[in-house]
Amino acid sequence: MSELHTPQAGDDRVPDIDVVALLMRQHGDIRNLFDEVEESKGGERRDAFHRLVRLLAVHETAEEEVVHPFARRALSGGGQVVEDRLAEERAAKETLAALDDMDPDDPEFLTELRVLRADVQEHARAEERYEFTHIRRSTDVTNLATMAKAVKAAEAMAPTRPHPGVESAAANMALGPVAALMDRTKDVVRKAMGRD
Repeated sequence: MSELHTPQAGDDRVPDIDVVALLMRQHGDIRNLFDEVEESKGGERRDAFHRLVRLLAVHETAEEEVVHPFARRALSGGGQVVEDRLAEERAAKETLAALDDMDPDDPEFLTELRVLRADVQEHARAEERYEFTHIRRSTDVTNLATMAKAVKAAEAMAPTRPHPGVESAAANMALGPVAALMDRTKDVVRKAMGRD
């Protein structure tokens, strides 16, 4: 049985002095995990998929709590940019939750996973183009570093499973700690039962 470890902000020991660089690294980690899920079978696929679910859940929560509120305030047209990203995140969470209930060996699993992958990659490109580039231009290095620290803190407390309908900083603050506790309990039970 492999250890269920999911990369989070700062795991690669690179100083997190820029929130954009940090989140871009995670976008790369997500792409790599999609590859791993698609290329593996059986228990290895299940383990890789659980790492993917966890990374997507904590990554999106951190963006919802740190990046989107900043973008909404600081960017011209930021409100619409954020609303578009939140709609994409909700759709991805719904698909991810459905996939999480499927057996990774089910023939339909890979078909649905590829749909999710396309949606997640499109979402990441939109974040990079419409939020990240403008965030870097609109603030200084001190604020980028502060936001990176805030992302790390948000990820440490984030739910480890998708929760469609919880796509705002306020909803994450209200429901996030309870959902995170429930998710982490499920993670421990899964591990104890040998179903990482």
